Amino acid sequence: MPEPLTQQDIDTKTDPTVARQWDTETPMEKQWEEFYGIVDKLKIGLLGTYRQGVGPVARSMAVAKRTGPDFLFLANNHSKKFSDLEKLKEVTVTFQNSSNQDWVSVTGEAVTTSNSDPRIKEVWTRSTAVWFGDLGDGVHNGKPEDPRMTLIEVRAKYISYWKAQVGALGFGKEIVQSMITGEVANTGALRQFEKSDIEQARARDSSMSS
Repeated sequence: MPEPLTQQDIDTKTDPTVARQWDTETPMEKQWEEFYGIVDKLKIGLLGTYRQGVGPVARSMAVAKRTGPDFLFLANNHSKKFSDLEKLKEVTVTFQNSSNQDWVSVTGEAVTTSNSDPRIKEVWTRSTAVWFGDLGDGVHNGKPEDPRMTLIEVRAKYISYWKAQVGALGFGKEIVQSMITGEVANTGALRQFEKSDIEQARARDSSMSS
């Protein structure tokens, strides 16, 4: 439900939306369960790198596999994202569900591997090949052995996400009420996982992280 803006919010320079939706009460196990539930439904994310002379650059990427808090992507090593990663390995992966506004932001380090990484064969699917093409030379065919086929592993260092706690109708009512009353909308739960949380989750939930 919407909550009033207070003078204390102003005096302490508090962002009222964050303060009202920040969730520190839900058990950590439940928070991880709901995080996995969100990202496993959203198969496409934006992988963001930093390009010298340009700044942050993002592109749409299909998740080949989520393994605990980490993400595996298959990519063509001829793409510019690899030259970005040679210079700076810190990346972001973001997801958003447009139907209910759930969103996820993962900050991590990207580890690229050689084509001999056995995980490539484990996560490759026939649909992967359509993004590579087949030259007809028996080598550059978009299959796991294609020398262009490379694995990018994003090892999470910090994760934040927001989960809707009202349906579409409730969301609309909340917004209208806030517009009328001047109160702060409160429609979901904002959560974060820091380094120690992520390391524990990796040890517990990962099967393919390096």
